[in-house]
Amino acid sequence: LELNDENRKEALRLTKALLEEQEAEKQKAPVIPLYSYKVFERLSAGTGYTYFGDGNYDEVFYDEELDHDFASWVFGDSMEPTYLNGEVVLIKQTGFDYDGAVYAVDWDGQTYIKKVYREEEGLRLVSLNKRYGDKFAPYDEDPRIIGKIVGNFMPIEA
Repeated sequence: LELNDENRKEALRLTKALLEEQEAEKQKAPVIPLYSYKVFERLSAGTGYTYFGDGNYDEVFYDEELDHDFASWVFGDSMEPTYLNGEVVLIKQTGFDYDGAVYAVDWDGQTYIKKVYREEEGLRLVSLNKRYGDKFAPYDEDPRIIGKIVGNFMPIEA
């Protein structure tokens, strides 16, 4: 009240500017670092998907950096509820570790993501979704473990 007109206007201008700055800070979303992943091919969580080794990839982002050798898309719903259609799975190129682990498997020109069990005559490929029956990949058809699934995520829009 003791300020003259000119100083009163200056105080009001400064107060408005400070309020606008404060409101803008409230509206700013926290910055979340995103990590880039190169996603190759598709792995079927269903009836199989042809594996093309053409080197093409999609670049996607996730808010966590996860150790892996390569990444691929999930195609189908046979591994739900853990692995969803459209998710990315992360694969470590290991040999067969143990029965019941989830692996990427190349068999008969198709690739699959399945729980794998070694049996005397071949690999039993098991879906998590009970609507799908087991598949059997005889050893004489050269099924190949591509690698173990070590993570999965739905990409974040960047």
